[in-house]
Amino acid sequence: MARVLRPGGRLVIGELGRYSVWAAIRRIRGWLGARTWRAARFRTASDLRAHAGQAGLTVEAVRGSVFYPPVALAARAMAPLARRLGRRRTVGAAFVAVAAIKPRR
Repeated sequence: MARVLRPGGRLVIGELGRYSVWAAIRRIRGWLGARTWRAARFRTASDLRAHAGQAGLTVEAVRGSVFYPPVALAARAMAPLARRLGRRRTVGAAFVAVAAIKPRR
């Protein structure tokens, strides 16, 4: 993706966060035989930041989203905090995103 991105262009990469309840559930499904999740890999914000850097991109933002567990009562209680948490940390986020720019040369 970085190779075909024009200079000055922005790329946003997102994945299920490695240290989230959401990823843990999918790991368990893989262990129990679900083919989709058996070979799945979940990454941290640091992993995504490193991939962007290795591709020659400059990371401009890292965000997390959905910090609440997939349980209705807990989700309702945590939902108002998710936006603020996503700007401050990514550990525990169900979704982690990195925005990076291809430098102009």
